[in-house]
Amino acid sequence: MNKIEPEYIFETSWEVCNMVGGIYTVLSTRSETLYNHFKDKLIFIGPDIWKETESPYFDPSEELLSEWREHFTRTTGLPVRTGRWKVPGNPVTILVDFTPLTYRKNEIYGHIWEKYGVDSLHGYGDYDESSMFGYATGLVIESYYQYHNLSAENNVVAHFNEWMTTFGAFHIQEAVPEIATLFTTHATSIGRSIAGNHKPLYDYLTEYNGDQMAYELNMVSKHSTEKKAAHIVDCFTTVSDITARECTQLLDKTPHIVTPNGFDDSIVPTGKLFDDKRKTARAKLKEVTETLIGYKLNDDALFISTAGRYEYKNKGIDTFIESLKKLTNHKELNREVVAFIMVPAHIKGPRVDLTAKLNGSDIVIDYWNKHTTHELYDYQYDNVISALRWFHFTNLQNEKVKVIFVPSYLNGNDGIFNMGYLDLLIGMDVSIFPSYYEPWGYTPLESVAFSVPTITSDLSGFGQWVKSHYDTRHGVAVVHRSDYNQAQISEEIGNILAQFANYSAAEAENVRKQALETSKQALWNEFIQYYYQAYDIALTNRNKRIKH
Repeated sequence: MNKIEPEYIFETSWEVCNMVGGIYTVLSTRSETLYNHFKDKLIFIGPDIWKETESPYFDPSEELLSEWREHFTRTTGLPVRTGRWKVPGNPVTILVDFTPLTYRKNEIYGHIWEKYGVDSLHGYGDYDESSMFGYATGLVIESYYQYHNLSAENNVVAHFNEWMTTFGAFHIQEAVPEIATLFTTHATSIGRSIAGNHKPLYDYLTEYNGDQMAYELNMVSKHSTEKKAAHIVDCFTTVSDITARECTQLLDKTPHIVTPNGFDDSIVPTGKLFDDKRKTARAKLKEVTETLIGYKLNDDALFISTAGRYEYKNKGIDTFIESLKKLTNHKELNREVVAFIMVPAHIKGPRVDLTAKLNGSDIVIDYWNKHTTHELYDYQYDNVISALRWFHFTNLQNEKVKVIFVPSYLNGNDGIFNMGYLDLLIGMDVSIFPSYYEPWGYTPLESVAFSVPTITSDLSGFGQWVKSHYDTRHGVAVVHRSDYNQAQISEEIGNILAQFANYSAAEAENVRKQALETSKQALWNEFIQYYYQAYDIALTNRNKRIKH
């Protein structure tokens, strides 16, 4: 039986034109694959939070959808801007200013409670602005649908990402039932919170009750909106089998389908350009490190790294640092290693002394701090700094392993490297992401796409995907992680790194080639099929729903 294919796709996320985390990568790298098929009937909707400065990811257009735009603002009171997202494909994008809805939030919360039973009474922090943004996206989709006289025959789908957009799904289900709705949770709010609060998630998963844990962890409202959306949409998806099990237990809803995150390798340089960029990256990493620590590195120094959000336990940063200590004490390590922790933290800005020294000043570097490239607000309570002190990493010349903490967003304008993260990643020899909680895991996938062998855990969706496809490491080492084996996997990672450090140039190059081959199996042209299946499920269930 042929699948039902949508004519229009609306997709919304807090991270459309707003680079915050991994969902930005998911949507932005997938956009070209969808755009090639749906053209300007693929429309993204994001939050217009750019006031003093323009979003660097948005190309505004006064002409695009101008008549509808004026109609929408006139009828709803919400300002919107239209343009294109500066990502491959340059899809049509609508940014909506949701802040006027703040004055109606109690009315909206009350209605959603009466209609769907979503408990917004206990919301705090980002709950209000996220919910109002979600509701605003629903108004945008409804208005566009009605203004352009669309109908059920047009097979319109509206795709909502993460709990922040669920109020849009609620509105569409009620106001325009002819639109098929999809909701993707990239990580359950309760699962992430259980893991982040140092509770054993995996050994006890089947014993947890999501509603009960929501009360215990003060997550009632976020959990309530996420759970209700999972149950009422036409197609509920998540990004990996491991998160699907989490959804079944904590949300009482098994996803209709798993839609794994792919990658767009058009951003990866090839041939001579790749070689040049790798040399540039290594030169910059070496220059900053030598300036910071005050002496020259060996020419064959091994560069390794971890990166991502500053979730100290969930992202495995604690395990990464402990594995470096195991590596330091490894008898077979006869090579200098420089480990970079590229995790944004609370910083004042680039270090003044380091910046001056890099610019050729005769200033004397403040060598009490040989670890951070940027100035932290609070060294005393920073987890990474505390761990480096605990394990006695001093970055002295006689130490086998040096550790450099880069606590800034690497957006090309950080004041020290002034290069993007991917422009530095290409210079690494190995990356390590021993995550404890990682629904998918873009960072290890990005690494192998840039021919950087990686180590990840089988608690990440990507790690599980690799294990299901390859019997051997094939450029990716997947370590087994549980609730209680951190010391064991730190030892294992240390052993893997020591082994890699002793590879000949030919052996290392072979592993790099294997890493690239692995990434080719995880491109969007391989994974987009799951989205077409999800659209079919949503439209099929929509058809059943509107017939009743």
